[in-house]
Amino acid sequence: MTIVSIRQSYPGHAKQAGLIASQCSAGAYMGRFVVVVDEDIDVTNMDDVLWAMLTRCDPQRDFEIITRCWSGPLDAPIKPEDRGFNSRAIVDATKPYEWKERYPDSIVTPEDSAETRRLWDWLLDPRGRPSPDLSGVRLGRMKE
Repeated sequence: MTIVSIRQSYPGHAKQAGLIASQCSAGAYMGRFVVVVDEDIDVTNMDDVLWAMLTRCDPQRDFEIITRCWSGPLDAPIKPEDRGFNSRAIVDATKPYEWKERYPDSIVTPEDSAETRRLWDWLLDPRGRPSPDLSGVRLGRMKE
């Protein structure tokens, strides 16, 4: 998967960047997916990329499938007699350019995210135990 971050300058910029990334040599050979995100998304953090895809993407509008792209003889999902070509999905996970200035802000701040992970990360650990440090945490509507 290739992930590209851009600062959109005009309508269609994200799709154009995705198409170019899907065909340059680093992304072209046996590539499958290209995801284009805004500059506020950390392309090295898959949680951020998936968040952008889930909150900024409309599959009908923002997925582009291109066919007959460069592939190779070891491309397992392609029938042996059809190898040499595959298809690509270009995913535009950016704010819609036409109204990006009015697009709602994220309701989760990085600080909120870090605090949530600090408190609840143990739920994802098979041997996990609740954090003994619940300082500053208000659970429900407890009175001070």
